[in-house]
Amino acid sequence: MSAAGPAGAGAGGGSAVVAAVLFAAVLHATWNALAKSFSDRLAAFALMGLATVACTAPLLPLVPTPARAAWWALGTSAVLHTGYNLLLLASYRLGEFNQVYPLARGTGPLLVAAVAAGLLHEHLGGAQLAGVLVVSGGIILLSAGRVPAGASARPAILAALATGVMIASYTVVDGIGVRHSGTAIGYTAWLFTLEGPAMPLYALALRRGGLWRTLQGHWRLGVLCGVLSVTAYGLVIWAQTRGALAAVAALRESSVVVAAAIGALVFHERFGRRRILASAAIATGVVLLNVH
Repeated sequence: MSAAGPAGAGAGGGSAVVAAVLFAAVLHATWNALAKSFSDRLAAFALMGLATVACTAPLLPLVPTPARAAWWALGTSAVLHTGYNLLLLASYRLGEFNQVYPLARGTGPLLVAAVAAGLLHEHLGGAQLAGVLVVSGGIILLSAGRVPAGASARPAILAALATGVMIASYTVVDGIGVRHSGTAIGYTAWLFTLEGPAMPLYALALRRGGLWRTLQGHWRLGVLCGVLSVTAYGLVIWAQTRGALAAVAALRESSVVVAAAIGALVFHERFGRRRILASAAIATGVVLLNVH
């Protein structure tokens, strides 16, 4: 498949792709909810990195090797994913989870739509473009009123927006790379094997001997989060070979609705009027993304 890919595809090129991306969104929200139980987020990210390598490295001899034209994307994406993880940690340190997470996830699809149109000539139809805008607006609405105004909130907002830039960047790079690679599963396995060691090494450099004691009590949960993360993003990478990048990115970010529902049902967070309106907007956007 060429780098231009399925430029004329709709919300994912078919019901199977839409189902796969929505399932990936559920998995993404689930591992994020599980990760909330970690009091030490750096340790959680380190565990997930170890788990992803443990899941994917043994697959390398068994899956097709990506074509040479995809290796620049694999290397670039591994660096971008590491930057994303570091910025996400900074966002969580500077602001609350439910403040910065929607901002980061909501800006990604808008940037992907702009970049994909310019670089890949993926021009969505009117309804689908409206769907991207409505989904992103609904996601950002989830953070409205939760981010305090003033200069003190500026670092958290900037970190969240920078995280959104990273999300958009690796989404576009992976969309191009997997279309050149000739193998979605091979691309996924190599990407996580290359990316996985970065956060454990970063955590080890900061914590040294104290890291192992922290990891011992949480390794089962960390492994589960890692497996869910690999599966979720692997489905997204597969979908990027069959659908327009902006539409796939917007569908993927519907995970924030699932995360909000989990927050209400499991963590007993208030599911107020704003969340209801935002969820309705995102659901409307998903419908628009499937208009052909």
